[in-house]
Amino acid sequence: MKRYVVAITGASGPIFGVRLAGELLKSAEVHLIMSSNTLPILLDETGIDWSGGTPDKVKAHFRSEQVFFHDDRRLDAPVASGSFRTDGMFVVPCSMKTLSGIAQGYAQNLIERAADVTIKEGRRLLLSPREMPFSALHLENMLKLARLGVTIAPPVPAFYHKPRDLDGVINFLIGKMLDSFRIDHDLYARWGE
Repeated sequence: MKRYVVAITGASGPIFGVRLAGELLKSAEVHLIMSSNTLPILLDETGIDWSGGTPDKVKAHFRSEQVFFHDDRRLDAPVASGSFRTDGMFVVPCSMKTLSGIAQGYAQNLIERAADVTIKEGRRLLLSPREMPFSALHLENMLKLARLGVTIAPPVPAFYHKPRDLDGVINFLIGKMLDSFRIDHDLYARWGE
């Protein structure tokens, strides 16, 4: 079974990370890390309340025993070690603070450490920066990471698949992220199909 790390940072758009984890769980084990700022944003934007008893609430939400929750302060979690093999990591959404920490190799929390491990082990890493407009500092950090092979995938929607609602837009974005890992899905109609 495949194994992925999904990190959700304290930026607007945590629904992207939640939906991505749900799609991955259809065929893989998922290790979910959330920054401490994520829970109130998740509640405010989606109504999902994972505060207090988060690991149990995460398992119940996904109805899966293949999802493992890790607090971002737990630097002793398995995903902090290069010897813990994964098939890659997604940081969705990725705050500019987290992007900067990853670009500089700062690794002050579990998200940054797991990303650092992913890079050093030569595994796939996708960051979905959720900010707009980008400053020159943001772009320089993204360029630095892209040159290391990190996929930079901001949540930029397309409309050629004619989404009927917000779910259709979200499905397209999650589908494009899965495409970058060559993970099969049927989230949107592809161009020409």
